[in-house]
Amino acid sequence: MTEYDYDLLVIGSGPGGQSAALQAASLGKRVGLIERKPYLGGVSLQTGTIPSKALREAAYLASRFSSRGMRDAMQVHGQQHSGFLSEAVGRKQAVIDRHERMLLNQLMSHGVTLLPGEAGFADAHTVNLHSSSGEAVQLSAAVIVLATGSRPRRPADVPFDRERVLDSTSILKMTRLPRRLTIIGGGVIACEFATIFAPLGVAVSLVDSHDHLLAYLDEDIQQILENDLLDMGVQLHMKTRIKGIERQGEQVQLETGSDVKLETDVVLYALGREPNYDSLDLAAAGLAADDHGWVRINAQHQTTRQHIYIIGDLAGRPSLASTAMEQGRLAVNHAFDRDHVEPAGQLPMAIYTIPELSYVGKTERELQDQGADYVVGRARFSESARGQIIGEERGFMKLLVDRSSRKLLGVHIIGESASELVHIGLLAMNCGAGVDLLANTVYNYPTLAHCYKSAALDCLQQLQA
Repeated sequence: MTEYDYDLLVIGSGPGGQSAALQAASLGKRVGLIERKPYLGGVSLQTGTIPSKALREAAYLASRFSSRGMRDAMQVHGQQHSGFLSEAVGRKQAVIDRHERMLLNQLMSHGVTLLPGEAGFADAHTVNLHSSSGEAVQLSAAVIVLATGSRPRRPADVPFDRERVLDSTSILKMTRLPRRLTIIGGGVIACEFATIFAPLGVAVSLVDSHDHLLAYLDEDIQQILENDLLDMGVQLHMKTRIKGIERQGEQVQLETGSDVKLETDVVLYALGREPNYDSLDLAAAGLAADDHGWVRINAQHQTTRQHIYIIGDLAGRPSLASTAMEQGRLAVNHAFDRDHVEPAGQLPMAIYTIPELSYVGKTERELQDQGADYVVGRARFSESARGQIIGEERGFMKLLVDRSSRKLLGVHIIGESASELVHIGLLAMNCGAGVDLLANTVYNYPTLAHCYKSAALDCLQQLQA
């Protein structure tokens, strides 16, 4: 047998890379983890998930302090909204530093070798590792996992300058609030940042070419989100395309397809992400990207070189930290023939707008396209005691249930703690449980989780009728 330097080399230290390295180390494998940045954690920890959620927390507090319910009685300790941003930036960095230390200790305690530098294939089992000092070494491995993530798409005709024209990475480095912010895009990142900055007093405009935001969601969920955005003062320019972006001094001019010009202080361009393949030299390993710029993989995340796996953002949708971690674990188990099982059923999705939005399973649109026979159970947070206590007026839960089997087909939630609440429905679906289980379960009271009982009873009334 060929003797390799490592049993497993992982390129990229984001959630997927961490999970793959730790899983292989727990199996007694010799593991090397390569990271080209001077810090661990990848986009998720350093420039994406964690930083943006820290900023969201400040915006959420600002929105609640000026909102409904008993929380009106709380005080902001004399801080203006601009103070929230400064505090959030400091808290963001503290969270990042603490999590990075925890990750470093975890990897080292498991015996994972950390390898700083930029990696590129020399052949299918060997990578060239270039350090920041210019030195290069070759490392070989029986199995290689690529987890180098993605980056914001930056078209050549958009004049990014890290000051007035920003992407989703550079906007996280702002320390002062702009007076006006225009966001180009209507997807997850665009909607999340719109609801971060609007509660902080920024005049936010959102420009998108589609009829509705997050077009894959059901209409009732879309409508609640759009109404909340409008209540925050966000101006929605739907069915609008941007033809040109030009910085003029301290302002930025946007020209639309209808020749209407928009002026703003800062632009956030949030239209898609692209894979970080650039430095990997895929051809040397016998790999090639398709016409859309992605390397094809099978259900086990293997490339055509079966010992090379691709996980996380680099594997494409759903591009979630949670799925990346599971992909890393499953890829390693598959590579070393250990406990290879498929993921436990459905994958939950969460969008950290204000309000939160989360779902699992089918949408009504998908069920209608399939001709499914189903019923819908609804519960409004405003009709629950907990919802009234916290002043949650628009929160909403929807259960989609098959009429004949009574099994859950989908759970959709918008409102406070939606990303947490969805897991109750997720577990029920993964266990093959029906709506009767949710209806007969006793929930703490008052809680938002009690809405599951209300929505389930709504379903049962329709089923009995």
